[in-house]
Amino acid sequence: MSTGTIGLLYGVATLAVMFSGMPIAFGLGAVAVVFMAIFMPHAALDTVTQNVYEEMSSITLLAIPLFILKGAAIGRSRAGQDLYLAMHAFMHKIPGGLGIANVFACALFAAMAGSSPATCSAIGSAGIPEMRKRGYSGRFAAGVIAAGGTLGILLPPSITMILYAVAAEQSLGRLFLAGIGPGLLLVALFALYAVYRFRIEYKEAERAYETTGKEALILARDTMTRAEKFALLPRVLPFIVLLTGVMVALYGGYATPSETAGLGGILALGLIAIVYGVWSPKEVNPILQATLRESTMLMMIIGMSLLYSYVMSYLHISQATAQAIVALNLSRWMLLAAILLMVVVLGFFLPPVSIILMTAPIILPPLKAAGFDLVWFGIVMTIVMEMGLIHPPVGLNIFVIKNIAPDIPLSEVIWGTLPFVFLMLCAVLLLCVVPDIATGLPDLVMGAK
Repeated sequence: MSTGTIGLLYGVATLAVMFSGMPIAFGLGAVAVVFMAIFMPHAALDTVTQNVYEEMSSITLLAIPLFILKGAAIGRSRAGQDLYLAMHAFMHKIPGGLGIANVFACALFAAMAGSSPATCSAIGSAGIPEMRKRGYSGRFAAGVIAAGGTLGILLPPSITMILYAVAAEQSLGRLFLAGIGPGLLLVALFALYAVYRFRIEYKEAERAYETTGKEALILARDTMTRAEKFALLPRVLPFIVLLTGVMVALYGGYATPSETAGLGGILALGLIAIVYGVWSPKEVNPILQATLRESTMLMMIIGMSLLYSYVMSYLHISQATAQAIVALNLSRWMLLAAILLMVVVLGFFLPPVSIILMTAPIILPPLKAAGFDLVWFGIVMTIVMEMGLIHPPVGLNIFVIKNIAPDIPLSEVIWGTLPFVFLMLCAVLLLCVVPDIATGLPDLVMGAK
């Protein structure tokens, strides 16, 4: 049987398993083992456990459960709500300041927790009710939190970038640094849209007031004394110090990524014990359980995805596909567009972790041959995958928001996220025109490649 036929069967079998509803890890593992049994020497089945272990024994992957511990400790405390309240206190007088406060709070929390769902849950549980209470539409409140949560996979520390660093054999430090510029770009775009959207809703409320005489909540002005503002800072500053300390340890060369993750996890547990009194076994146990559950799930997906990629490579499916892509003789930008379109389509059905590990063997060789910087591409690909977190049918952040605010119709949540999908597309185009947005900081700190 030809490599092309085997590759087609491999793809069809994968799609069938995915649409069957089987968990991703077991689905990828099942497809890999079945094709090993049929098309590879029978002795290969004896090495399944060894292959999975060897693929997962990377020291870089050790950082994942430790960063998850750090995120769980912060996400299950009141840190997200306190961070949001502090942002709101200092920005409530700015037009659209409540929306901007949500964006900034999401960015800071994402940088501390490294998780999109955790960011949506922690900031959204406080931010969405607050926006609704002040007259903002449910559509905008849901959209800004869902989009802000996506920053969790772009701003360091990002679990998605750890996996990309392993798959693409790139420096994790460079990837983390490369994510800062585009992350700030998205924060700025989201904040500008928050101001624009506020002005629209404010004018609509003014017109309604002139017509009916009924004053909408969005027209009300907040008042908060300086003392009340500064009273919120003591609960937030320790976590900002934690974020700064972790970044200094990593980029100052004082610790490896895994050591930095361990340091961040321990400091996060210490801070929630000091600031929020979370120290008893009864209170810490849910944090450890959540870490264990999420880490196990993620590591299972990683292990099975790497086995899936190994089988694909052994059967020359990935090499043949890469050669076929090169043989199309597309211009480098058409090649990039085709690959990103494929990532968008995969984002309809798969989470970022699976997309990276399944596609890396196929798409990275042609991109490298076309002269693209793989660190830069990692950032672009991450932003494209962020779109997948806020558009249907998977749209993980959409369903997190729906769980937080069940009174907002799902259709409203989806419509609220679409402007932010457009803004992410604009950010990708800007990165194509000005790649230094991503590569400038790592080149400055770590030297040009």
